[in-house]
Amino acid sequence: MRLDLAGVSARIDDRPIVDGVALTAGPGEFVALVGPNGSGKSTLLRTVYRSLRPSAGVVRLDGQDLWRMRPRQAARHRAILPQHGQAPEGFSAAEIVATGRHSRKRPLDRDTATDRAAVVTALERVGMEWAADRLMTTLSGGERQRVLLARALAQEAPLLILDEPTNHLDVGSQLLLLDLIRSFGLTLLAALHDLDQAAAYADQVVVLREGRVAGHGPPLEVLTPAFIEEVFGVRAHVGPHPITGRPHIAVASSRPPGANPAGTAPGYPR
Repeated sequence: MRLDLAGVSARIDDRPIVDGVALTAGPGEFVALVGPNGSGKSTLLRTVYRSLRPSAGVVRLDGQDLWRMRPRQAARHRAILPQHGQAPEGFSAAEIVATGRHSRKRPLDRDTATDRAAVVTALERVGMEWAADRLMTTLSGGERQRVLLARALAQEAPLLILDEPTNHLDVGSQLLLLDLIRSFGLTLLAALHDLDQAAAYADQVVVLREGRVAGHGPPLEVLTPAFIEEVFGVRAHVGPHPITGRPHIAVASSRPPGANPAGTAPGYPR
């Protein structure tokens, strides 16, 4: 699945949030959206979720205008993994994953053997088959995110949209989730806060600043120390990770060594 955004702008309460964004995610490519808070990442994703119609521009999936598709057709093309899915009361993991099959059925259709097999397979792919009958409210945050990822896989959509999917997760759960997401061969568009994760996992990064594209390309070509300091206001070291060898970004405050933030005592750790 190929995703193309051409000149996409979006407004909320008549206020411009995203302005003329263009990007492409090719089949099987992982594109990470990064940028400071308020730069428009989540708003841009909403135009691909179909929860916010662009005020200008077009979103295309394999050349088709996403906003001209019927909702069920759109759902067969793209799935969504939210920031931190709420755990609905009274539903098991398998029941949640089964909702990913709705776009494959007509309203009121019963689950088929194909649907049930898709649920089992999706849970196995994320290592959560043991929790099929467990209530979602009894699972940890990382486990719930993997169940929601299984729901997206059960949808069998070739494009997966992720809005800060590792927020609120411990570091082990974050890395496991990203390893899983990267392993499935789907086309991925993800908003990420962590520059190190974007550099390590994404094929391309799109840097948003005040709703516009400030940089776009392979992580190590775009996320240079000078550019990171310009956009994010922090010092950065960019190089290979000492354990994995993947691109690695370490950041530190931009204040001069030895300077103390206002109101703090001398000796504030650097």
